[in-house]
Amino acid sequence: YVNNKGRLNYSVGGQIQTLVHLDTTAGGQTQHTIIGYLAKEDRVYLIDKSLNIVAYKIMLSVLQYQTAVMRGDFDSANELLPSIPETEYTKVARFLESQGFKEEALAVTTDNDHKFDLAIELGQIEISLSLMKETPEEDKESTDTMTKWKKLSDSALKVTNLELCEAASIASNDFSGLLLLYSATGNLEGMEKLAELAADDGKTNVAFIAYLLTGNVEACADLLIATKRLPEAAFFVRTYLPSRIDEIVSLWKEDLSSISESAANALACPKDNPDTFADMDIALEVEKMFISQRDASKDSPVLAKDYLTAKDDLELNLIDLIKTKRGIPVVTKEEKEAEAQRLAAEQAAMEEEAARQAAEAARQAEEAAAAAEADAEAEAPVPPPEEAVDDSHDFTDDW
Repeated sequence: YVNNKGRLNYSVGGQIQTLVHLDTTAGGQTQHTIIGYLAKEDRVYLIDKSLNIVAYKIMLSVLQYQTAVMRGDFDSANELLPSIPETEYTKVARFLESQGFKEEALAVTTDNDHKFDLAIELGQIEISLSLMKETPEEDKESTDTMTKWKKLSDSALKVTNLELCEAASIASNDFSGLLLLYSATGNLEGMEKLAELAADDGKTNVAFIAYLLTGNVEACADLLIATKRLPEAAFFVRTYLPSRIDEIVSLWKEDLSSISESAANALACPKDNPDTFADMDIALEVEKMFISQRDASKDSPVLAKDYLTAKDDLELNLIDLIKTKRGIPVVTKEEKEAEAQRLAAEQAAMEEEAARQAAEAARQAEEAAAAAEADAEAEAPVPPPEEAVDDSHDFTDDW
């Protein structure tokens, strides 16, 4: 039948299926009327108001199959399936999916995209993987293919198939997912590869974190320089690579001088301002110790199970440790906090005294102004008394 909206529908087991959307009038009303259905042609014929006849294919075998499915008679449905042309299988599969029979739809459909989506929904990731391997070479870099790999990666992660999750994430360039996977599994080799892949693809945030987690601080500094993050690079090497402070501050000065020459000249570096960088010689020694230890432990890194015994090393102050070995007095953390509190108290006292002096000065100024006003009033000349006026001859008031 044709409804008022111009849709050619048919009903199977109480379920309405739309066969085609017909042309309508400007007001949205249908223009077609059904003439009839020829079973031997598997076609329904319609005529519009201009007496044009159109025909649409609707196979009787498909209708019979759908009717059997709606009755729950899958034995009959399976017997009818061979009589349906394979070109109609995807249509049949979508009908099965709409009725909730997704496994049957997966077995019937011939459309690879439809089959992939059904396999993902049913958790049959091996079928999804085999379909992705059949992707034509010209479509491997398409957005649709990347999206499918991402879906496959998420599905593999749900069933803890980490190997497939990794492969799918690499195929879809899902660097954030790989960062999570490698950091959670402690995959040092994978993290190093991820850093290179992300850097080459321009994903500098992921690359920086990956380099930092693997201890490759030299690459971190180079990445910050390459992306023109010179202030961040300067602060980074101040902590991790003090040997490169002069180099990066020089680059920062050169870049900043194009904006403000005075601001560029205000930047300090160990070469020109050695007094500003306390314990610089010890910091350089610590840097060498760190790089040496990193290279030595690369083949035998600290395992996650040893965290409870190794975590105290994270709190070590290597500069203080070297000072202690050399017999140089070291200011403890408690002493630093006490000194900071003392300086804060002195600052507060100075601010309080300054406020008191300002209030006193304001009071004295008010008193001086009041005294000056009083003196001015006292020195002002007294006006002479007014002379009495003889108004005895003034008869104005009498009138």
